[in-house]
Amino acid sequence: MPGILGCAAELPFPQRDQPLLLPVDMREWLPEDDLVFVVLDAVAALDLGEFRRRYRADGHGRAAFDPEMMVALLLYGYCQGERSSRVVERRCVRDVGYRVITGGLRPDHATIARFRARHEQALGGLFTQVLRLLAAEGLVSLGTISLDGTKLAGNAAQKANRTLPQIEKLLAEAAAADAAEDARYGDAPGEPMPGGRIPLAVALGRGMRINDHCPGDSAAV
Repeated sequence: MPGILGCAAELPFPQRDQPLLLPVDMREWLPEDDLVFVVLDAVAALDLGEFRRRYRADGHGRAAFDPEMMVALLLYGYCQGERSSRVVERRCVRDVGYRVITGGLRPDHATIARFRARHEQALGGLFTQVLRLLAAEGLVSLGTISLDGTKLAGNAAQKANRTLPQIEKLLAEAAAADAAEDARYGDAPGEPMPGGRIPLAVALGRGMRINDHCPGDSAAV
């Protein structure tokens, strides 16, 4: 026992309640060469006039969020292999990269899915442009361009303004994922926490001990 205690005393213990002074600039939360900044820079170089023209000048029917942010959010999510708008919504709360892209805003899954569906054709063209920009900057090889593990021929990415078949497939997968989850969850954000976790959290919040519910396990701890 003393040896075990002595060993434990030398291990660093996570101080989860320790107040932290994070950098005021959210961009400092990530390394300078993070994919987030590649995506943000690429999207900033795009012409998003077509997106903004879809919303009336008097403010009615305007986008809930800036189109540049939404385009970057979708592109980053797709590069991470995400297709579900509900998953992207959760990432905007839990994932630092997504939080930097949104600047701390939290678009819900319905807003994300609606933006993709409304601008699907334009998004296909924009994502193709992003691949061209990355190739021009030497951020991808001229032989192949990789997007979410899919290899695209370099010369295909440099052809006329048309959406690459692989990107059409990506957007179709996103639409299918959202449709399937809408059918399953309705307007809900997705799966609740696995059974038992929410009651346990409530119990702990009221000061109840786990051993009160599992008396037979106390000796084994």
